[in-house]
Amino acid sequence: MCGIVGYLDKKSDPDYPIGRTLLGMLQALSCRGPDSAGVAVFGPKQNSLDLQIKCPETLRPPSAVHAVLQALRESVVIVHHEFIGAYLRLEVESATDPVALESQLLTHVPGCEIVSLGHQLEIVKQVGSPGQLEKTYGISQRRGSHGIGHTRLSTESRVDLSHSQPFWAHGVPDLATVHNGHITNYHKLRRLFEQSGYRFFTENDSEIIGVYLRDRMAAGLSLHDALRSSLDDFDGSFSYLAATGDMLAYVRDRYGFKPLMLAETQEFVAIATEEIALRQTLNEDFEVYEPAPGTVGFWHTQQPALVSS
Repeated sequence: MCGIVGYLDKKSDPDYPIGRTLLGMLQALSCRGPDSAGVAVFGPKQNSLDLQIKCPETLRPPSAVHAVLQALRESVVIVHHEFIGAYLRLEVESATDPVALESQLLTHVPGCEIVSLGHQLEIVKQVGSPGQLEKTYGISQRRGSHGIGHTRLSTESRVDLSHSQPFWAHGVPDLATVHNGHITNYHKLRRLFEQSGYRFFTENDSEIIGVYLRDRMAAGLSLHDALRSSLDDFDGSFSYLAATGDMLAYVRDRYGFKPLMLAETQEFVAIATEEIALRQTLNEDFEVYEPAPGTVGFWHTQQPALVSS
């Protein structure tokens, strides 16, 4: 099925070539998923909020840009905007409420979607292979301290940009996830969340992870505790990675059906669905092991030591 990767530079070097590392790992796993590919990169923290917006397919790019800018001008200060590939990239004032901003945008520009939002996060994804992602967006040039990536084999839902991964946890700045597996109680959870007012943008069961984490944190849980609680609340076989501006984490279901390999040295933490992604990309002598089923592990950029439970 799908391939997932994650990498954290323990030196927290903002100029580390994280895009090149993620691309190499994804290319090593490209045989697992030819349908789409994407990365979530965490760069230096900005004063502004950066948004990646997928514009409505019914509008030509100039019309879409005009519609988005008109929808937001009265409520936020737009510092900069540009259209790159399939995305309108915006920089807006940091005091903006992300939930209110997204609600206003969706109300006035139906069919658009915020693919990522944060002070450090940038998600780039598209239909096609990791090599095609590089050709379109030059992700190997992205710099940052850590990131996650995904290459997809579609088994149930559509193949398009929205259904590709990583997913941003809508409403939570700088939180992204990638997932391999199947959350079998997805439809039940989705109905419950929709009854509580949450909106979904795809039919992909992986999208439920970000919604779930947002809901648990809104209820008062820390992100660490929300990750742990997902082991009890998600059914099925799954491995997923979550990342924020200062953290990288993995969650592996209690059965351990979905493979996940981990390497940690004094220089880095690297996680991937298969060991070949680590060996082929990093070209170093290091130990690789498989985390135990039913475990959660996370690393903070300022104190990059594994905390596991």
